[in-house]
Amino acid sequence: MNAWVLLVLAGLLEVGWALGLKATHGWTRLWPSIFTATAMVLSLVLLSQALKVLPISLAYPVWVGIGALGVAVVGMFFLGESVSVIKVICIGCIALGIAGLKLSSS
Repeated sequence: MNAWVLLVLAGLLEVGWALGLKATHGWTRLWPSIFTATAMVLSLVLLSQALKVLPISLAYPVWVGIGALGVAVVGMFFLGESVSVIKVICIGCIALGIAGLKLSSS
């Protein structure tokens, strides 16, 4: 499978485990804890597979950026967290950074 596809999937799983981490309530709730731990492991496995092809200086920031962007968007638009112009601008900067890193790898 394409390394970029693996990296994006790893980033999406990072969003899942970051959101799941809150739902575990300190690892005291069984099913959210199982989901979160599984998503963590799968995310890292996919990231490690992508790193066979992609340089760490590119893949890791993209992975983190996808996670940060995804969690921020889900938090603001689905979990009732505050939305402000500055937050939207900063999220846009993260998205531009991810796109810029992808473009730099061509």
